[in-house]
Amino acid sequence: MVSLGALPKPRTLQTGNCGMLFHAKVLNGAQLIEIDVHAHDAQEATSQLKAKGLTLVALSQPRKSTFAPKKGKFPLNLFSQELLTLLRSGLNLVEAIEALALKVDETQTVLQALLQSLQQGKSFSAALERQSDTFPLLFISTVSASERTGDLHHALERYINYENQVHLLKKKVVSASIYPLLLIGVGGMVILFLLGFVVPKFSAVYEGTGADLPWMSQVMLDWGGLISRHGDQMLWGVAVLVVGLLTLFQQTAFRAWLMQWIWKIPAVGEKLQLYQLARFYRTLGMLLRGGTPIMAALSSVSGLLDRKLAGQMQMAQKKVSEGSPLSQALHHARLTTPIGERMLLVGERGGNIADMMERIADFYDEELARWIDWFTRLFEPILMLVIGLVIGVVVLLLYMPIFELAGQIQ
Repeated sequence: MVSLGALPKPRTLQTGNCGMLFHAKVLNGAQLIEIDVHAHDAQEATSQLKAKGLTLVALSQPRKSTFAPKKGKFPLNLFSQELLTLLRSGLNLVEAIEALALKVDETQTVLQALLQSLQQGKSFSAALERQSDTFPLLFISTVSASERTGDLHHALERYINYENQVHLLKKKVVSASIYPLLLIGVGGMVILFLLGFVVPKFSAVYEGTGADLPWMSQVMLDWGGLISRHGDQMLWGVAVLVVGLLTLFQQTAFRAWLMQWIWKIPAVGEKLQLYQLARFYRTLGMLLRGGTPIMAALSSVSGLLDRKLAGQMQMAQKKVSEGSPLSQALHHARLTTPIGERMLLVGERGGNIADMMERIADFYDEELARWIDWFTRLFEPILMLVIGLVIGVVVLLLYMPIFELAGQIQ
């Protein structure tokens, strides 16, 4: 009879560095012990215990392992490029993953888990699904489609090209934003310096003169006096405001509300929708080119669209499931433009809908790039003019009393 009194301290059965942590009570001969097992599911944990000659008594609900890879830290594009290079050099998939797993960096844990799954006989897509926190659904769907055709090389090429195109558009947006942000930052610092340091100094000087000052200058100097008397409290208030805004931006609900407000701006909302459609068409075309069925491809890319367009996407999926052509379904759901719809019709007639979708995405990307370039050329001089006017008005209001005093002396 085995005693169920105080159990020995749990031991950990090291079977991999990734997955879920299971807590098991097992019989080791006549001794009841507790043991922790790293596995991807309960069936695998049970198999591992049996392989060690242990008899399972109880297996607790799994909790997330502390060894699970953190989302967003895996360099997927670099991994795809390296894997493609190794496959082209003649290595099979297991050998290629094995070679990549030899690197001692932050990817080693993920690659070792992939290698373990492949050695257990899992398919590449199934191994990726086990780590869905690390690998996006789009990459998994691309690999899954390639397994039906045995075309992993071209699937990786398509995904790399897709990531490069998306990165290129983001890079254009970031590059176009750098100079205006620098202008706003530098101009804002100059204005704050004038209002927080120069104006209080002038205010102290003018208060001793007892002269009547212009109304706008008086308001400016009153502001300077307020800053000089309560500068510390105002600084703390600004700090609290900044922290509050940063906290708000971390809230999903606030970001969703802000996006809805931005979508309502006529010109900006149209371009945001165009950006969403460009990514949607490029992704859908890549999946269709790889052999993914149309309904599965639509389900895979539905998460790429903003909440505003998600409902329209469901309408399109329903239309396609009812047998409507893709061009008609997207037109009915307002997920295309007149030019895009005509290009889709041509693609359907010619049987090359996947190629046409990528061409539509290229067309949208070019239109967005032209708009960004035009907006930047227009916005930068307007921004410089506004900042210059604000600084000029502050300086003018500071020196107007001097001009009036000089006139009175004359």
